[in-house]
Amino acid sequence: MLRTLFSTTALSLAAIAVVPTVAFAQEGFTLKGKPVIAMLYYGPKNDGGWTQAFDEARVKIEKELGQKIQFVENITEDASVIKPAAERFISRGANIVIGTAFGHSDAFKDLAAKHPTVAFLNASGTTNGANLESFYGRTYESQYLCGMAAGAASKSGKLGFVAANPFGVVNWTVNAFALGAQKMNPAATVNVIYTGTWNDPVKERAAASALIDQGADVIGQHVDSPTPQIVAQERGVYGTGHHRDLRQFAPKATLCSSVWVWDKFLVTELKKVIAGGWKPAPYGAFIPMSAGGTDIAGFGAAVPADKAKLIQAERDALLKGKQIYAGPLADREGKERVAAGAVLSDADLWKMDWFVKGVTTQK
Repeated sequence: MLRTLFSTTALSLAAIAVVPTVAFAQEGFTLKGKPVIAMLYYGPKNDGGWTQAFDEARVKIEKELGQKIQFVENITEDASVIKPAAERFISRGANIVIGTAFGHSDAFKDLAAKHPTVAFLNASGTTNGANLESFYGRTYESQYLCGMAAGAASKSGKLGFVAANPFGVVNWTVNAFALGAQKMNPAATVNVIYTGTWNDPVKERAAASALIDQGADVIGQHVDSPTPQIVAQERGVYGTGHHRDLRQFAPKATLCSSVWVWDKFLVTELKKVIAGGWKPAPYGAFIPMSAGGTDIAGFGAAVPADKAKLIQAERDALLKGKQIYAGPLADREGKERVAAGAVLSDADLWKMDWFVKGVTTQK
């Protein structure tokens, strides 16, 4: 996830699930002319992770919609960069603008108010309105499946996980990874090291190496670079990737990757915008695997065929609505977090600051 989240994540992200930012027109939003689409990439299109996943999706979207999509790279989380880039596209006729970072949120809110005839969409954003929709995927679903692959391949039952920041959006992937591993091996444990940044190959290498030194024989990740997979391959252990199919970088080590399939969501959503009467989700689109949030790529040869079938069966169940965070579920201290028969709410997912049994965390 290539972007900076705010420090008060637990409160702020919970709040966005409750309060819409703008009143919504009953009739929906309709473009004034033919659709002209532009994208603002947070980073370089070949970063190997978050931004590259969007660039690969763009090519597929162009094919599906039968039109070219303009884009610009390296639009950081700075309004003085974001707004001029969007304004240039709009001045050239763009009437659909797609952002790709949490830090684009406030600038997009301002742009949407200034340009009510332009549709705005923003990945990992928190602002929404009559012509603005933020969207993000339920990454815990695909990370649960990767955890199953890790649990199936591990000989020791000791797994490591290189994580970026201890925010809800990361913690839900850690817990899901652990729950998936424990479905295959109830005694499996997950040791987590937070790097404190989304993309720092030096810190990621140090974290992955430390986890392996501590006995982990599979390394999961929620950071932007493929470095943990590269280290796993160098050290002769296995790993699971994030953002894209990281077998590209570590074909011998990577068992499974949680991958973005943005085109599946965006093709459908853009068609709604183009058709007219578009009504953005008032609290943003929180996309399950069935609607094109994330999926998995794999499996490595270390995952036995019978275990791979079990993982595919769980994937099918998720596509049909299975809930990862269904009760009864307790945290590692034994406190009940989800009661029997209940499902963890989206607001509680966003502010997740607890861990399931078997997870240890360090910085």
